[in-house]
Amino acid sequence: MDKKRHISIIGSTGSIGTQALEVIDKLRDKFEIIALAGGNNVELLKLQAEKFKPKYIYAAKPVSVSGVKTLESLDEIAENRENDIILVACSGKIGLKPTLKAIENGIDIALANKETLVMAGDIVMKKAKECGVKIIPVDSEHCAIHQCIKDISQVDKLIITASGGPFLHKTIDEIKNATVEQTLKHPRWNMGKKITVDSATLMNKGLEIIEAHHLFGFDYDDIEVVIHPQSIVHSAIEYKDGSVIAQLGLPSMHIPIQYAITYPDRFEGIKSRSFSFSEIARLDFEKPDFEKFPTVKLAYQAGKTGGTATVCLNAANEEAVFAFLAGKIKLYQIYEITKKIYDGHEAVKNPSVDEIFEVDEAVREKTRQYINKLI
Repeated sequence: MDKKRHISIIGSTGSIGTQALEVIDKLRDKFEIIALAGGNNVELLKLQAEKFKPKYIYAAKPVSVSGVKTLESLDEIAENRENDIILVACSGKIGLKPTLKAIENGIDIALANKETLVMAGDIVMKKAKECGVKIIPVDSEHCAIHQCIKDISQVDKLIITASGGPFLHKTIDEIKNATVEQTLKHPRWNMGKKITVDSATLMNKGLEIIEAHHLFGFDYDDIEVVIHPQSIVHSAIEYKDGSVIAQLGLPSMHIPIQYAITYPDRFEGIKSRSFSFSEIARLDFEKPDFEKFPTVKLAYQAGKTGGTATVCLNAANEEAVFAFLAGKIKLYQIYEITKKIYDGHEAVKNPSVDEIFEVDEAVREKTRQYINKLI
């Protein structure tokens, strides 16, 4: 990075966005922030704007900061070719259209938004290839794989690790009676509520399998999930000659965020401490229990079906998670509801972006109606 990299963050007030700004704060001489976009947390967005002094801000609610222009849409950020890279750190389907718009304008993407690839991976990756745009994954697992790959044509298999969440060694009965508070106590990572619930059910890993398929172009049968409770090995790849290359590090999202926004360069930035094999002492691995965590199998099924099957999976699961967080259903019902809605969905092959959003909304409404009948 011979000159400052111009960056915008969509979702600056969320978990990934705030940590990204912590990374940038340590690398002030490397970045110039073009725009910050938040959701409803206007007060935090104001504080961020006052500290980092972007040119533009955008929020879901009316917002005003002295000396900073307020934009009317996310598209205005995505179309701004002042950007060298845009970090898409928001959660939900709202990230899809700005990502596509940025790609069309030749802007590289640091992608932390799962829905973008789960809902429209074929469209997004094809567009990125056509426009010569790099999509650098921020998720620790996909970031690890990205770091391991030297020549993708020589890679035989992707190995995605999973912590197993808070219920790894709990019985099915214990999981069924888990409270929201217990579910949100992740043993390794500090994440938003929705993704933490997904980690507890392992749906998070299912969605990551779908993302990995699109990011790296691997068949689903060549993407393996391994439980690794310590969250030190973030993922690995196996080459055709049997060599396995893994990326290790302390469980901190600062590292993959920094990798994505500074790629291909590396800087000291934020380091909690140096990695020590002797202090880690041991690394454990085991196969996922698909009886206890059936969401992973459902994700494989949706991915192989393709089309709007993954749109349905994502939308139904998200609505069920929201219902759980609101105290309307039990944790185990998230899978049951998702599968019920998924089984009734007839996938549309090769959908357009408009069709994807139509299916997403229809599935959400159907899921909400089904949940209301249960409570």
